[in-house]
Amino acid sequence: MAEAFPDIPKIAYEGPKSKNPLSFKHYNADEVVAGKKMRDHLRFGVAYWHTMRNTLADPFGGGTAVRPWDDGTDSIENAQNRARFCFEFMEKLGVDYYCFHDRDVAPERATLAESNKALDAVADVLEAEQQRTGKKLLWGTACLFAHARYCQGAATSPNAGVFAYAGAQVKKAIEVTHRLGGEGYTFWGGREGYATLWNTNMKREMDHLAKFLHMAVDHKKAIGFKGPFYIEPKPREPSTHQYDSDAAACLNFLRQYGLTEHFKLNLETNHATLAGHSMRHEMEVAIAAGALGSIDANTGDELIGWDTDQFPTNIYLTTQIMLSLLESGGFTTGGLNFDAKVRRESFEPVDLFHAHIGGMDAFARGLKIASAIIEDGRLAGFIKQRYSTFDSGIGAQIEKGEIGFAELEAYTLKNGEPLLASGRQEFMENLINEFI
Repeated sequence: MAEAFPDIPKIAYEGPKSKNPLSFKHYNADEVVAGKKMRDHLRFGVAYWHTMRNTLADPFGGGTAVRPWDDGTDSIENAQNRARFCFEFMEKLGVDYYCFHDRDVAPERATLAESNKALDAVADVLEAEQQRTGKKLLWGTACLFAHARYCQGAATSPNAGVFAYAGAQVKKAIEVTHRLGGEGYTFWGGREGYATLWNTNMKREMDHLAKFLHMAVDHKKAIGFKGPFYIEPKPREPSTHQYDSDAAACLNFLRQYGLTEHFKLNLETNHATLAGHSMRHEMEVAIAAGALGSIDANTGDELIGWDTDQFPTNIYLTTQIMLSLLESGGFTTGGLNFDAKVRRESFEPVDLFHAHIGGMDAFARGLKIASAIIEDGRLAGFIKQRYSTFDSGIGAQIEKGEIGFAELEAYTLKNGEPLLASGRQEFMENLINEFI
């Protein structure tokens, strides 16, 4: 079979002085940073839906993408060829992982049985390509939002037949993920929310969603799938409000329905922005709960109020992400999946390489900068000093739960007004700028 990218060589590390646009300036896969190779810290993944399937359409115009390897048909043969070309892309880019929705890799047919057969046929090729190249599936998922049957939700649909169809589709997607050695499985509730509360029983819908996820846990155990389950927060779009609106809401939902031990979070920068948070905020919420699982590495445009899924190039952003990640011990599951698409104007195949190279270099810089900040120690030292009154005396008693309001009153009557130290925000911002 002919190559999809015949004019593009394997992307190599050439260093920051290189002017070659098809080279890495900062990502050196086997370079050791903070005790591990870059590739093991970052665990980059290609998003099949954007890289191989996105036509670059938007609400105001049709697709512009030029993809010579895709004949434009919905045939299984075309889907199988597309899978082979995806692995060629990963080999030339030097990325170890990929992620997919079931309907990205294989066409949906008139019946579930036919769709399952098509998915198995493409999974045969994915499995063979994984064995040939050593590439791995970071996580799989089911597309429960594109088909018209899911226009009112999937697990939260008011129609029990839709709930059943969604369950059957997820069952198969988990099984295929397990077959391919997937390291995790993600649930994104693209339409698990409401457009208006006038026609919505919110409690009943959330109860149904919890039952759906418990069924998934039961099936995972039944087939012996050992990878973690992830929930991916997003506040809105296409729904007015989605039940997985941000990290805190997801964690509250999991606690309420007894699912905490079975799920971690897959966080996305653009979704954090839509929720009115920073990505670091979402990460710190997840880390505090021991629930950070994986990351969709992208960014959004703060001037556009929807999910633009752009490739990350902001070094402050990647530094913040990598600082939180390193301070929490790094990935124990998951990785950095580029849930990002090239811009509509960037329609040639080579633009896929430019975009991924930029994102990988940005995260490599973020990793090195974050490692340097930690090694320097001033940031951590300031934060430790800021909370030092809780390390002994009354503060230590508070943290240990040894005292109550009566003891706090006695302490305050004796010691009077507390002395505060400056928060030094500007000093800390200047400190970070030393490294960036």
